[in-house]
Amino acid sequence: MRMKYVILQTSRSGYGADQAEATETALTVKELISVLENYDQDLKVYFDNDNGYTYGSVTEDCIDTEEVDDWEDD
Repeated sequence: MRMKYVILQTSRSGYGADQAEATETALTVKELISVLENYDQDLKVYFDNDNGYTYGSVTEDCIDTEEVDDWEDD
């Protein structure tokens, strides 16, 4: 039986949230919701690391906020 999932293909863009922010390509929550609205609401969401070598599940427990210093101040 074939299963269908939503896969977030992740990649490292820095070693801290402040470095990842410097890329200015991250989606806002609003933009991410807009993208996900195009998928069946019953699909499970996973993330792909290392070009499919490892996978992980997206759970409520892994979603959080983090405060970092503004990268433009450096």
